[in-house]
Amino acid sequence: MPTVGFFSDPACNRHDMDEEHPESPARLDAIQDQLLSSGMEYVLRFFDAPQATREQLERVHTPEYVASIFDRAPSEGIEALDEDTRMNPHTLAAVLHAAGSGVDAVDRVIAGEINSAFCAVRPPGHHAERNKAMGFCFFNNIAIAAAHARKAHGLERVAILDFDVHHGNGTEDFTAGRDGYLFCSSFQSPYYPFTGTGELPDNIVNSPLEAGAGGDALREVVEQQWLPALKKFNPQMLFISAGFDGHIEDAMAQLRFKEEDYLWVTEQLRQYADQYCEGRIVSALEGGYALSALGRSVVAHLKGLIGN
Repeated sequence: MPTVGFFSDPACNRHDMDEEHPESPARLDAIQDQLLSSGMEYVLRFFDAPQATREQLERVHTPEYVASIFDRAPSEGIEALDEDTRMNPHTLAAVLHAAGSGVDAVDRVIAGEINSAFCAVRPPGHHAERNKAMGFCFFNNIAIAAAHARKAHGLERVAILDFDVHHGNGTEDFTAGRDGYLFCSSFQSPYYPFTGTGELPDNIVNSPLEAGAGGDALREVVEQQWLPALKKFNPQMLFISAGFDGHIEDAMAQLRFKEEDYLWVTEQLRQYADQYCEGRIVSALEGGYALSALGRSVVAHLKGLIGN
């Protein structure tokens, strides 16, 4: 059975933008509850996520932007970077551990210590652009992990796959037209952040879905767009922005995915990775705000990483 690493850190629970905010500490609690009830904790290896360094952050974000996050971190109260993205006194530690989780996961996967990894961290990252926080995101966790694989380990080609209900505009901002990266993103459109359409460079595969689309639409995207793009690009490692806010129970948007859809797409990517990438996958949590559905979907995703 493949060894899957599970990366998190208690600091990620202490980032709290306010009690009404959907991106709340309860998200990680819901995942942990489902792990316990499913018995998954017996087949995973658990790791505490370290903090990312400034050097690792600056592979994706500008030095000026990274410095601004450190400088604006409050010692008390709330610091609002935009309407949806706020810092409390614990946020800086949380974002550093969230970004560091993917870096550590890459190191352990490439060393052969584990086959693949899931980073159960918050805040999420795929909306964070090179010089801008937005959409609950501060640093782009999955892009930082992918950049680490290239810069620290010398991989020439890496692919990022994103099935969050929102377009991964921050990941696209970093990868578009950049050698060595492929980015594939499925998302509801039109919907926040109202990006992902129009003319695109060859290394970007955007797959907008209409409100009400279900698992059949996701499967069509993966089979007809993502897998052919992967085979053409021939990446050496896969990275997944695992957002579960497209679930039918999630009121954040209007897609109609179910746990079996997340299991299926993960299995497809794992099978591809097993055949072409030495099984190497690092996945990071993005959205998912219906707590029970989030926990169940993460369990399905982990089962897909483990396989039979």
